[in-house]
Amino acid sequence: MSSIRTYLDHNATAPLRPEARAAMLAALDAAGNPSSVHAEGRRARQIVEDARERVAELVGARPAQVVFTSGATEANAWVLRAGWDVVMAGGIEHESVLAPARSSGAELIELPTGDIGSIAPAAVGAALERGAVGSRRALLALQLANNETGVVQPVAEAAALARARGVPVHTDAVQAAGRLTIDFPGLGADTLSLSAHKLGGPKGCGALVLRDGLELAPLIAGGGQERRRRAGTENVAGIAGFGAAAAAARQDLARMSGVAALRDRLEREALAAAPGALVIGAGAQRLCNTTCLALPGVAAETMVIMLDLAGIAVSAGAACSSGKVGASAVLAAMGLPAEIARSAIRVSLGWCTSAKDIDAFLAAWAAIAGGRGRQRAVA
Repeated sequence: MSSIRTYLDHNATAPLRPEARAAMLAALDAAGNPSSVHAEGRRARQIVEDARERVAELVGARPAQVVFTSGATEANAWVLRAGWDVVMAGGIEHESVLAPARSSGAELIELPTGDIGSIAPAAVGAALERGAVGSRRALLALQLANNETGVVQPVAEAAALARARGVPVHTDAVQAAGRLTIDFPGLGADTLSLSAHKLGGPKGCGALVLRDGLELAPLIAGGGQERRRRAGTENVAGIAGFGAAAAAARQDLARMSGVAALRDRLEREALAAAPGALVIGAGAQRLCNTTCLALPGVAAETMVIMLDLAGIAVSAGAACSSGKVGASAVLAAMGLPAEIARSAIRVSLGWCTSAKDIDAFLAAWAAIAGGRGRQRAVA
């Protein structure tokens, strides 16, 4: 295995930003409980509220609309388990949306996904006609951008259709935050989930953003924290890191064209080096940092392992399955042929990706595509 590593798996977890590390270390010295009224408690409270303001700014929300959680999985579960009779969601949604929807007892209406990975507003309209009937409590869940393909979904258009039927909208914005400019009021969504570690913040910290006037029964009860919406002493250091990462990510939005140029070069040269390879979702609007590459004939697991041995970190599918590499539910929902779905890897760039990282990936990819990967897949 190479001793020099190239990290291209930012959609799984972005490396911790130095700003986040510094903020967390400083917060660790704040001894007080944020709920305490003495000076030490007020200091801890100020750290939390400063971070809340920065997270809110990242998505165009007000600080009072931001509720800190242990991550986007908790935020998604909070919304999906709110007692809906009907949930409308596509098969491309993250499992942290689909699993609580399935286990909640609600009727799950699947939104059809086109072969480029985008859910059409017309499909949302048809689902609303079926799901928003009578007095049933219905929810539309539509991610802002897909974690595997990077395809951006038409959340604002879908939310307008849902509002006309009185149906609230939840959007998982985990992958879009810091890569797209997000205007929470403009999206028209009622709730939006975020995760710190996708931005270069710490793992184990996230947020749910709620529109004004919306109240959900607490998923975790037992205390008055977060305006009685989420009990438990706040993770002050984690929240501090989240806020610092959000502020840095907001500043980085101005340089996303540079990340896009690196991604476009990677795709262009990877396809030139491997006849028969393809970029999944290439015809759709995508996040500037994400590419889903398929090389039919080389299993995704084989490609991930061989790239790892060459010092390159990428993934196949979502990185939330205890290290397992299996068939992608997202690509299956897109209706892609099994040969393509089984060979797809995700390469995701981020705040610290350089041209040298792209060089390293392309060299390793070309070597594998030149025959070694195929031989290993057949052996």
